[in-house]
Amino acid sequence: MTIPNFKGGSLFSRGMIAVLAAQFLSALADNALLFAAIALLKSQQAATWQTPLLQEAFVLAFILLAPFVGPFADYIPKGRAMLLANAMKLIGAAMMLSGAHPLLAYSLVGIGAAAYSPAKYGILRDLVSVDKLVKANSLIEGSTIVAILLGAVLGGMLADWSVQGALTSVVGVYLLAALSNLLIPRLPAEHPLTQLSPVVLVKDFARALRTLIRNRDARFSLLGTSIFWGAGSTLRFLLVAWVPVALLITDNTVPATLSGVVAIGIALGAAAAARFVNLHNVNRALPAGIAIGLLIMLFAHVTSMPATIAMLILIGACGGFYVVPLNALLQERGHETVGAGHAIAVQNFFENLTMLLMIGVYVLLIKSGISVVTAATGFGALVLVGIGFLAWWRLARSE
Repeated sequence: MTIPNFKGGSLFSRGMIAVLAAQFLSALADNALLFAAIALLKSQQAATWQTPLLQEAFVLAFILLAPFVGPFADYIPKGRAMLLANAMKLIGAAMMLSGAHPLLAYSLVGIGAAAYSPAKYGILRDLVSVDKLVKANSLIEGSTIVAILLGAVLGGMLADWSVQGALTSVVGVYLLAALSNLLIPRLPAEHPLTQLSPVVLVKDFARALRTLIRNRDARFSLLGTSIFWGAGSTLRFLLVAWVPVALLITDNTVPATLSGVVAIGIALGAAAAARFVNLHNVNRALPAGIAIGLLIMLFAHVTSMPATIAMLILIGACGGFYVVPLNALLQERGHETVGAGHAIAVQNFFENLTMLLMIGVYVLLIKSGISVVTAATGFGALVLVGIGFLAWWRLARSE
């Protein structure tokens, strides 16, 4: 079935506003919940290495459910898919509030997030024309970044005041996000399947994965965004360990706030990408990607708050300028080949597998006793080599 393409449609149509509102509230709750969960583990005197395992529990769902969430997003109206996914997040947060182990409860939130992502990004291609796709992505990324900033800051502050109060607030915000989903227009399925058996879905996912890997632009986007989000997730947990060592501050609010500072930078970079980059000159994003690794290496050795803020804004700005065009490129190539929901599900599989590996390496480094400054420096070097090689490979194939 062909999806109606609203050519020339406003970026601020009712559908886009509803998607933006739902995404903002959901991302706000996601980030507040993370820092509330970190504070909960601290209050339970859990081992330090359990903190980054929160992200491992979260991303595991993206990997295991990758064959199913793409068809789910394309099989039913994407607004309804977002509603059901938000409901799962709400259940996970409510379980944590009720006393379930943070790792178990946060894994349920991860299941909701895994189902939410393909619908959230896939619906953009249904609501706007190709020429507005980068701008629509910029709006989504910008609103998400603001939500990350507010969610991280509020999560840290509320957790320092009351962990239970923070968790109660998160449950309320997830409820508001679910209500916002009801305002999203009902659109026909983009890529309906005749069967819904697990075997058929796995084969369908494998087919989509092979199709995208064989496409030069899609392959570039998958690898590029995976390195970025793997780096971003690891950096968040590095901050939790780095702040007490470099800045001698031990509360929950400061690392949460600094995560929000990165988000400010990403919003600035996303806005710049919307102005200067489109699908025809997407290679303009590559220098910013390379700069991310260099900046992380320099950041590891900072010891003052003003320098910390400046470096994190720069890292975020380079990240936003780099990742937004790559996301738009994948959505368009995915829409042309396997369906936008399938494409985002494949992207989530690659990105979260990379997160799992990078955070896993970080956990091993922490357990081995290596200093956080050394770990951060090596991590920055890894990002530099990864994106540098990708840029070289992309440009060499363009000649």
